[in-house]
Amino acid sequence: MSGPDSPLVFELLATDGSARRGQVTTARGTFQTPVFMPVGTRGAVIHLDATDYEHLGLEVVLANTYHLLARPGIDVVEALGGLHGFSGWDGHFLTDSGGFQIMSLGRRPGGADQPGRRAGGASQPGRQDGSPQDAKSKVDDEGVTFRSTYDGTQMRLTPEDAVDAQRRLGSDIQMALDICPELPAPPDEVREATERTHLWAARAAAAMDAARQGGIAGGQALFGICQGGIDPGLRRDSAETLASIGFDGYGIGGLSVGESRSEMGPALHAATEVLPADRPRYLMGVGDPARIVDAIAAGVDMFDCVLPSRLGRHGTALTPDGRINIRNARFARDATPLDTREEGADGRPRPGARFSRGYLRHLMSVNEPTASRILTLHNIAFLNELVADARSAVEAGRFSTFREQVNEVWG
Repeated sequence: MSGPDSPLVFELLATDGSARRGQVTTARGTFQTPVFMPVGTRGAVIHLDATDYEHLGLEVVLANTYHLLARPGIDVVEALGGLHGFSGWDGHFLTDSGGFQIMSLGRRPGGADQPGRRAGGASQPGRQDGSPQDAKSKVDDEGVTFRSTYDGTQMRLTPEDAVDAQRRLGSDIQMALDICPELPAPPDEVREATERTHLWAARAAAAMDAARQGGIAGGQALFGICQGGIDPGLRRDSAETLASIGFDGYGIGGLSVGESRSEMGPALHAATEVLPADRPRYLMGVGDPARIVDAIAAGVDMFDCVLPSRLGRHGTALTPDGRINIRNARFARDATPLDTREEGADGRPRPGARFSRGYLRHLMSVNEPTASRILTLHNIAFLNELVADARSAVEAGRFSTFREQVNEVWG
């Protein structure tokens, strides 16, 4: 599927060790890598809109199939012009298949003997007798049955359904349906989830091939998702299996879901060492600066995370000196801008350079949503600049130094 007829081209522009600087070309246009993709779960990054995306210089925004399937429904989004017409955004959209949400909003698959368990051992609401009805999602070889987190409506998704739903959403890159086990998890459970993900990946690739042959794929690219928990051997096997199926790009899922940074590294390297070098690699759900630079050093090209908007809503800013909580009393009379540097490397004004910390603290203290919006803009701009600096560092052959500098603050 990722042969000469692929609608996506990855051009490798520079390397420094395993770190890569590239460019992805799709049917819509191009974007530069490494790239950070803010998460617009329901079709919008919280507090922002397409005008903000343009001002920030965003190239790719992520939307989630699970949530859009439930509200407002695929039919509505399709009728209103797909995600681009629906949101007024002409840049790239990547859609997650919803597999992670299906699992994370229910109980782990096969976990009837551990009712209500989340990663880390915390409990969640629901029936505690271990009966099948306790689970919000039920996985079988054909697909997954789950209940909407909005109204409890029972829904069903197969790998073919996920391809078709994302095709109708009109994203530029879609993800194959996978199973993302929580960590820590028993080895047998991780292996079962990985093997089933492989079965589903092959079916998703076949469904996309059929859509392309039928002329209804709309130039979409399809990424498979590597699983395998923190087991390097299983990760390597998963990457090899997906590469043998052939995809336009490859997601690396099931990391940053409860494991430590030291556990994540070997599993990540095991995957990137065998994934095709001529295809983009996407580490899913990672937005911490230290983990981002670690992953770039391992050869990863794409990242997404809710971190910048989630932190912004709760009064936390990402700065060159680390995280700061703007609610702290020490900022009450602080006239210093959130970011003392007026312009980013690309010449764009930094959102945090205009407003004092005292002003933002006041807005947060009185629950004024404007503060969350400003902090969200600032945090996304911070991560955009981080990956832009990483691109420059790879080009200049000084990525190791850049990584050390980032880790001095965030490591």
